[in-house]
Amino acid sequence: MPFHVAAGDGARFAGRVVVTDAVAERVVAEAAFAGPGWTLDVPGTWPSSLYVASFHDARPEVPAPGRDAEHEVWFVVRAARPGGSSTVLVSVPFPTWRAYHRAGEPGRSIYYAEQPTRAARVPLAAPGGGPPPERWEEPLLRWLHRTGRSVEYCSGFDLHGGAGLLAPYRLLVVNGHDEYWTAEMRDAVEGFVRRGGNLAVFAGNTAWWQIRLEDGGRTMVCHRDAAADPVAGADPARTTVEWSSSPVDRPENSMTGVSFRQGAGAWGAGMGLIGREEYTVRFADHWVFEGTGLRDGDAFARGALGYETDAAELDWSTGVPRATGRDGTPRSFAVLATADLRHWRSYGQGGWATMGVFRAGAGTVFNAATINWGRALHDPAVDRVTRNVFDRLSGTVAAPGWHTVGPAPRLRALTVCEGLLFAVAEDGRTVLQREPSEQNLSWTPCPPDDGDPSPELRCLTAPREASHPMPLALLAVTGDDRLVHRAPVPGPAPWLPAGRVPAGTTALAMCDNSLFAVTPHDDTLHQRPAGDFNAPWRRLGPAGKASALAVLGARLYALTPDGLLTRPPVLTETPFAPSAPAVAFPPARALTAYAGRLLAVTEDDLLISHPGAP
Repeated sequence: MPFHVAAGDGARFAGRVVVTDAVAERVVAEAAFAGPGWTLDVPGTWPSSLYVASFHDARPEVPAPGRDAEHEVWFVVRAARPGGSSTVLVSVPFPTWRAYHRAGEPGRSIYYAEQPTRAARVPLAAPGGGPPPERWEEPLLRWLHRTGRSVEYCSGFDLHGGAGLLAPYRLLVVNGHDEYWTAEMRDAVEGFVRRGGNLAVFAGNTAWWQIRLEDGGRTMVCHRDAAADPVAGADPARTTVEWSSSPVDRPENSMTGVSFRQGAGAWGAGMGLIGREEYTVRFADHWVFEGTGLRDGDAFARGALGYETDAAELDWSTGVPRATGRDGTPRSFAVLATADLRHWRSYGQGGWATMGVFRAGAGTVFNAATINWGRALHDPAVDRVTRNVFDRLSGTVAAPGWHTVGPAPRLRALTVCEGLLFAVAEDGRTVLQREPSEQNLSWTPCPPDDGDPSPELRCLTAPREASHPMPLALLAVTGDDRLVHRAPVPGPAPWLPAGRVPAGTTALAMCDNSLFAVTPHDDTLHQRPAGDFNAPWRRLGPAGKASALAVLGARLYALTPDGLLTRPPVLTETPFAPSAPAVAFPPARALTAYAGRLLAVTEDDLLISHPGAP
């Protein structure tokens, strides 16, 4: 690794260089040098880590307050064989470090945004460019080392076209303040997650600005103004403005779940607020909080919030915060914790912090939504949340296929229709509804129809799509073996007759314009055309002791004592068989499917979800 060495006035510079593993805080090499050049041969025994080479001569050093030192060169040693020692890759935000270097000095820094003398192009080979004085990234890196977690490192610049680099890993970690991203960085990371990789963001103000790399990757470009950027007309998607701004219009929260647009910032005198703010738990049953002992409404993570936070636009109308999605946050985003930081407007920007998690393709994204997360790792709850995220998303421990979505108090049946999740309450007569989201929402009763008292209901189903002459509707089996249907609306609606069912039916499903029913006394699966109310039921053989049926894709799934079984919706005697791959199933009493995932009601009154089709 070649270094160019010169004194500040351009004169020859000679002295000693000390190379330190900045994560382990261990000196790994010392040598004499005499400029203008010095070469470091990185031994193959050095672990992947963040390193700093510090150059010194006999003159006393006078550090400038609030500046990263220009006699230091920071660099990452990547693993010789990516993924060879760990499934976790930690990205170090060198693009943001470079952007902040010598802030406010004419021609040297991308900061400050509105100064006419700021630089729009900065060389990556310039002196300095290490972490800004606050060093937001260090606490988490030191925690990883202290807890003995095996991880590998890369520079944020390595993610530029880094699909091949990411492929061997299960988890990518973004840490601290990672504000500047190229389109190639985003493409690589978003593709990694869609293909089944996971992303953990222990950071804030993430991916706020788009940058470009030019001159063969030697120059970083950020005009911050579409009118000043020469590519805006020819290639608008690569214009160096905020990711959410025109003409890019690619909100960063589509990748991260949250954005500084809804977040908060406290600068200057407001930095003192960081130590006083706390998160409030909103979804304590989620796996992220496992083992913390926290309950909904508890405060935790004091000192983690600041100096910039990210958030999602939230709707509080049901008493539980949920992401509206209007700002680009994915619909699968679950709010885990919030902090109301609107009072920060006195010190900078008022807003919120929103910790959350969501699915993107086959992968999962967790976001702590604050720059300062690492400095609260002394809090046992913060420590445990961080361990949970690393363990689950890195594959260190076997992750259960199911995760909690919310409460399901004594529900006896479940189905989804027209974008709503419906259930039958314990009394067998009250129909409840809620959104089928990943958020821990409460259930709302559907008012009974004034003209007809609600019948007692044993089970529910609904078609995946309309099949003439059967419209989209809730279908239910009554206590006296009648099949009834109802409009799938949250308001009152009458139950209308739709024929009879085999005596004793306790499970019902509709697939390929056929109704399927289970009678437990003889363990038999029956079938009838859905639209012909007078058609006889046919026996299709054993039902696998199914207690509930669901349709996922174009297959029947059965909840049985032997776990989850499946069969195609054929009209022949085809036995149920274990799903492939097998899906472990907790004790449950109701089952349905929606948007490619299974939903179930457990015996301990939780609504749980399986992340995808088995």
